[in-house]
Amino acid sequence: MAGLLRELRQLSDRLLHASRRRAALAALRRAVRPPKSVLFVCHGNMFRSPFAAAVLRRALAGAGVSGVRVESAGLLTAGRPVPPEAIAAAARRGIDLTRHTSQLVLADMVRTADLVVVMDEVQRRTVCERFGRWPRDVLLLGDFGPAAVASRAIEDPVERGPEVCERVYARVERCVGQLGRALQMAVTSASRL
Repeated sequence: MAGLLRELRQLSDRLLHASRRRAALAALRRAVRPPKSVLFVCHGNMFRSPFAAAVLRRALAGAGVSGVRVESAGLLTAGRPVPPEAIAAAARRGIDLTRHTSQLVLADMVRTADLVVVMDEVQRRTVCERFGRWPRDVLLLGDFGPAAVASRAIEDPVERGPEVCERVYARVERCVGQLGRALQMAVTSASRL
């Protein structure tokens, strides 16, 4: 029975991906002004959110976009180092996470962020309930993916081995690439006004 429910959930995620992607991109276009601060949130701030933040910083810098603060934080305790397999996987993609330690998400961080990006629906609900953000203001990174996948959530690679970390980082790069292009377009359009 559990397997059937999982398959149905995955089917709905695949079928709804295109409309969710359009909605996520439209949310960025609807903004009164382009985001000046982006906060990535994941469970522990050791794998996904610090990598996503670093990839977005690199993408924006490469596109000549400045003035956007990009941060990451997690829902668990602060001060934990990035595991070796995450450091290695990030390094293979040109990202250095050796100096990163986990940071706890704080109310001020969420309140001042123009855009909050999470890895799954549970994190979205948690951010909205704990910090008072509207669900429309908290986007799922997986919704920016260029192709439909079995789950809109970006899976957590903690204690799952280097292969899972590689797969997750490849997906994060694809999703952040799309998010970065959308932010670049928003900034460019705003500067023409």
